[in-house]
Amino acid sequence: MTGPLHAGEPTLVGQAVTLVEGSTFCLSDAAGDVDPGNAHGLFVRDARVLSRWQLRLDGHRPQPLSVLAPDAYAARFVLRRPPLAGLADSTLLITRERLVGDGLRETVTVENLGREATTCVLSLVVEADFADLFAVKEGRAAGGGADTTVDGQELQLTARADGGRRLRVTTSGDPLVTPGGLSWRIVVPARGQWGTEIVAEPMAAGRWISPGFERGQRIDHSAAARKLQAWRQASTRVDVDDPALAAVLRRTETDLGALQIPDPRTGRPFVAAGAPWFMTLFGRDSLLTAWSVLPLDLNLALGTLQMLAATQGRAVDPVTEEQPGRILHELRLGPDSDRALGGSHYYGSVDATPLFVMLLAEAWRWGADEATIRRLLPAADAALEWLERYGDRDGDGFVEYQRATDRGLANQGWKDSFDAIAFADGTPARTPIALCEVQAYAYTAWLARAELAQAFGDDQRAERCRRRAAELRTRFTDRFWLPDRGWYALALDGAKAPVDALTSNPGHALWAGIVPDEHAERLVQRLSGRDMDTGYGLRTMSATMGAYNPMSYHNGSVWPHDTAIVVAGLLRYRHIPGAVPLAHRLIGGLLDAATAFGGRLPELFCGFERARFSPPVPYPTSCSPQAWAAAAPLLLVRAALGLDPDVPARTLRMAPRLPRQWGRLSLAELRLGPATVRVSAEGDRAEIEGLPAGWKR
Repeated sequence: MTGPLHAGEPTLVGQAVTLVEGSTFCLSDAAGDVDPGNAHGLFVRDARVLSRWQLRLDGHRPQPLSVLAPDAYAARFVLRRPPLAGLADSTLLITRERLVGDGLRETVTVENLGREATTCVLSLVVEADFADLFAVKEGRAAGGGADTTVDGQELQLTARADGGRRLRVTTSGDPLVTPGGLSWRIVVPARGQWGTEIVAEPMAAGRWISPGFERGQRIDHSAAARKLQAWRQASTRVDVDDPALAAVLRRTETDLGALQIPDPRTGRPFVAAGAPWFMTLFGRDSLLTAWSVLPLDLNLALGTLQMLAATQGRAVDPVTEEQPGRILHELRLGPDSDRALGGSHYYGSVDATPLFVMLLAEAWRWGADEATIRRLLPAADAALEWLERYGDRDGDGFVEYQRATDRGLANQGWKDSFDAIAFADGTPARTPIALCEVQAYAYTAWLARAELAQAFGDDQRAERCRRRAAELRTRFTDRFWLPDRGWYALALDGAKAPVDALTSNPGHALWAGIVPDEHAERLVQRLSGRDMDTGYGLRTMSATMGAYNPMSYHNGSVWPHDTAIVVAGLLRYRHIPGAVPLAHRLIGGLLDAATAFGGRLPELFCGFERARFSPPVPYPTSCSPQAWAAAAPLLLVRAALGLDPDVPARTLRMAPRLPRQWGRLSLAELRLGPATVRVSAEGDRAEIEGLPAGWKR
């Protein structure tokens, strides 16, 4: 593969329904049917274990009426039999209640609303191709990849390429089972109903996987529901007057709960990047999501750090782009994982490594125990060594990237599409490339390690790290600031020329704190323009740039996590004129977009101006639910509260700047190490309850 991760993604025709639990997800249409022609399927451990799952009534497709999906892992599809010839209405209602765990369970109910008994044949077509996730994603998957056998009333499908992968389908209702699927000839009495329960259970590596549910079990008793309930009970409760924000935060909590995957070694969770194509550990995505979720749950940050430390680079491998100290970009487990990018463990990310060090220190401030942090310090030191030895390719003090082979990602920052780094006139930049925000992350990473060194009595290391950060800040200000433009260069290209396009990336520099006040004021003015602010969030690239395209992946679209990071940066510089008004405008627009998308922010959406298209125009292959988009509202809340704990220093600072429409907002049962407090704010007024004796505000 030479293109970005999203290259070649098929467009999901119609309104695709995505159900997700951990690393398992199911894509179907609004009728609940899985159609391989639309890249649908049930995916377990990066392989499609169901490629066709189509319900038919008397040989015809039922008509979809609605989809109810209150939770990320379950849905109810409501359908009807098409009206019989000569009749305007139908009297036969079909519901498909689906639950996803490490498998799939579906309860089909046929209800006769008429005054006469009716007879029909219900059938379910079942196929499995066991195709790799990437093959499906790129449209390379071919059907017929399985042998099918019938054993009594059990249908079993075995992968031809890997006999250790299987799927068995069992059901109630005394069906006729054939290699093509299941069928039932039924009679439904007047005002009566008939039902069956169907279970699909996968096998991987020769072992059947426990699906996380039982036959007849209520959905709210399933493993997925219990996991979500446990996370809700252990997490901070957020209450807010604004009903729109409250609805978005409820969806955030549900989606983030469903996207969590427990580390089999520690039991602590990390978060998958997003459905449908990124249901796995992603260094950058998982780290930024965990950062945003800190006000709710510290364990997600610790689980992410531990998982990434365990997979940290140890050797030099050009194919996987592994280097000692480098933090993983993505982990894949599918049958074709060795042919996807650099293999099952791919390291082609330039920003995950400094973000790892940043999150480690932030977890310390939020109350992580000293023993856990100390165990992770060697990984942080290896990460900083990577910044200096491998990240800084030419010794100029900046961190650059250039892929090692033609299989890797051409661009290795968060804007990783092939055309994302371009000059103002649209000319693509040539590698090696030093990105604006990566230098800002590296600056903060050095300060983060200095803070940890100081806390643990290593004053010499602390001073060395602070000096390294100060040198980088001076060099960054000198080389990246464009005084004639009033913004920072997107990057320096291979010839060390400033890539002068106006993008959202400098907003990340505000978040990291590397920007001096005199530059921050001009930058805020440039980000405030209509060429950047769509009314629904911040564009990734100004509409005045040569490469601008509001329907592109990174050159003019709106990414909710990106807008949220910029908002956090603006509120960090709340003393700068115009910063708070712009932050509030971006918050309002982004939450309006969330409401338009049913309370769930997608990975990205098109960057058209709000006055032109309202509601916002979806991006056709956007992931939803997606981790850092789901977490973006939490980052908005934290930034608006100005919430800045330092548990080791027994300090909790708040400097709220809440939008007026939010009214009163509070965090209850906020755990900060040994303390449990309640914080509330309205406007610029803050209240803190339960702060232990000896703590400072």
